Amino acid sequence: MTFIRNHPVVSFFVLAYALAWIGIPFGGFYAPGALVAALVVVYLTEGLAGLRSMGARLIRWRVRWIWYVVAIAVPLVVHFVTISLNQALGASAPDTGQFTPWYGIALVIGMNIVNPTGGPFSEEPSFRGFAQPRLQSSRTPLAATAVMAVAITGWHLPLFFISSFGLHPFEALTTVAVTIWYAWLFNHAAGSALITLIAHATEGSINTEELWPAGADATREAWLYVAVWCAVAVVLLIGSRRFWTSPAPAEAIHPGRPAEAKETVS
Repeated sequence: MTFIRNHPVVSFFVLAYALAWIGIPFGGFYAPGALVAALVVVYLTEGLAGLRSMGARLIRWRVRWIWYVVAIAVPLVVHFVTISLNQALGASAPDTGQFTPWYGIALVIGMNIVNPTGGPFSEEPSFRGFAQPRLQSSRTPLAATAVMAVAITGWHLPLFFISSFGLHPFEALTTVAVTIWYAWLFNHAAGSALITLIAHATEGSINTEELWPAGADATREAWLYVAVWCAVAVVLLIGSRRFWTSPAPAEAIHPGRPAEAKETVS
């Protein structure tokens, strides 16, 4: 118990790995293990007050409207830029069945947000709502996000080697890139895990495997998707240099800080 109290983030990741990887021998991966790990560690170290604070981040909706737009727009733009680039490089027309009816993507985003067994709902309250604020309380956002990128990519590692998930090892670079994106968004959106949950759900709203089921077009699409997300990460790192090397915003560290405090200053 003393170790958990002194090293809550390390304890969280150890437990998250253990719970998620328990299904590997059976070809599975238990994504909700991250959320379970966060709930256990928060309860053991902070009690019910800590759980309330963690929940407050998940329902922190009073942020500037622009962050809702950014959370949805960026992942969709990445998807459609990837699709366009693939076609420009010679790919056949993609199968667009998942885009009909026209409101299908919105429905998928909504389902991804509330799905208790899915990655977005499991990862955002835990990775961003729990680990990110604690890491950057004593580190710059850049250092904290670097730790997060390594830990989260490692947590996802089995997905890139279990054939049933249909992922390639090089796609781990996407996890690194989106971790940078989520950290940037989380800090700018007043420490709201709800905003990153929406972004994560949107990112997973398009099933790229169904666009080009197999062959050179599908492989090229996977590489392009990695490249576009990496480009987004590089732009954020270079364009927001001062943000990454300055102390994190107070509301993105202390869960009790009201989200509207930032807006009254701006």
